[in-house]
Parts: sequence; structure tokens; C-alpha cells
Amino acid sequence: MGLKKYKPVTPGQRFKVGFDFSEITRDKPYKKLTTALKKSGGRNNYGHITVRFRGGGHKRKYRIIDFKRNKHDVPGTVASIEYDPNRTARIALIKYRDGEWRYILAPEGITVNQEVMASRDKVEIVPGNATQLKNIPSGTMIHNLELKPGRGGQVVRSAGAYAVLSDKESGTALIKMPSGEMRKFQESCFATIGQLGNIDNKNIKEGKAGRTRWMGRRGHTRGSVMNPVDHPHGGGEGKSKGGRNPVTPWGKPTLGYKTRKKKKPSNKYIVKRRK
Repeated sequence: MGLKKYKPVTPGQRFKVGFDFSEITRDKPYKKLTTALKKSGGRNNYGHITVRFRGGGHKRKYRIIDFKRNKHDVPGTVASIEYDPNRTARIALIKYRDGEWRYILAPEGITVNQEVMASRDKVEIVPGNATQLKNIPSGTMIHNLELKPGRGGQVVRSAGAYAVLSDKESGTALIKMPSGEMRKFQESCFATIGQLGNIDNKNIKEGKAGRTRWMGRRGHTRGSVMNPVDHPHGGGEGKSKGGRNPVTPWGKPTLGYKTRKKKKPSNKYIVKRRK
């Protein structure tokens, strides 16, 4: 997998850095594992905008990903590595010996025709295999990690992400998260071995505003260029700082303001905060 720089034959290509898609082995998704994806445009069920600056974007089909990895002790073979427009990571199409097909998140180093397996018992510690945390040795990189047993992987799912299994004691596993946070998980939680692929995703440069519009992200309007009726930072003669600490359009502080609720069930698992 590599990056691709463009010859600047148009202004939008002058600083553009894209993927070369060399790892992709199949153009179209496996139809039975896709479903329709309806866009919300940032609106809730009442039609009110609850997330600003969303809308448009290219039409997509959703790929049904196996986050639970609950097909145990049945070997599967990687049929293809595919692009997924709904996430930053690549996905791998797996054909199991009993004939079933599933998509999984593609870890770094996975190749076509490689065999992968999920099991409650010990598995070979190679990228793509999934098992419970109690079967994984300390120091191993993992991804697609369950917060609660049986719920399916909910964290460490984006391109290039990995967590590290630091220690295990009395039914819990200590995990160092990508943010640096140290967190306890139950040993019966499932995780997949390896670091997620598409590591170069962080080095992509869009090149032009239009490309972000294709992704459904609309341009932002700065509060300082609005009128006072529209934003607390608005108004004033010339370029004005507004004379106050930065706030949201509704007057709540921003830039460093903590919004996390003190949820006891969640906080008791956090050993060390990310900051």
C-alpha cells in the first residue's frame, strides 16, 4: 500500500496526495453482504439539523461487517481485499469452509488466500485471527475490541489503529488504547490480532474542497464572520476576536471544555486517563 502524488495539471491536484490502491484486489463488493444506506443530512427524526455542515456526498452501499467474529473454529480463506467507503480501514472478504461469506476489517499484512479463524480457545497469533483476551499473550497488538463480551468489536476500528495488551490479572486484562488511556477489559472479551491496515490514511491530502463535499462534509462558516444575532463571536468593526473566550453558537465554552459525564460504570475501568 502506498501514496500517490499528482502532477499539478489543475489547481486541485497541486498539493493532492491520494492512495495508489495497490492492495485492493476486487472492484465491486459482494452483493449479498451489502445493504442500502440512507443519508440523514445531519437531521434527526423531526427533520431538525442536529449536526451542522453535513449533506450531499456520493451515494454509498453499506458493507455488513462481522464485528462479532462469532463463527468459531471454522477456518476461512481471504478471497479479496476491498475498499469500503464507510470507513477508513480496508475490509477483507472471507470465504469459510462451510460456504458462508463474511467481511472483516483487514489488518496490516493480511493477504489473499491467507487462512483466518476465530475461536474461544487459543489460536495462532497471526493478523486476522480472533480470540478472547485471556488467550492472547501480553505485548500483542490487537484491534476490533469488545467493550462487553458478546457485544461485538466497538473500539480500535479505524485505519492504522491498534491497542496493546499490557497485562492480565484476576479475570481482567489491562489494555493500552490508541489514545494512551489504560483501560481494564474482561478477559472473555474478543479481540482480533494485529494492527489495522491502511496506515497511510493519516497522510492523505484532499487537494480541493470538492473532494470533502463528495464525502458529505460541507464547508464551515467561522463564527467571527457572522452577525451578533447568529453567533456570540459575531459583529464588531473589522477582524474582531469578540472579547471573550471561544464558545459554541449556543454560548457553551469550547477548546478544552470537558463534556464527559461522570458515569461510574465506565470510569471504574479506566486506570489511567489519556491526558
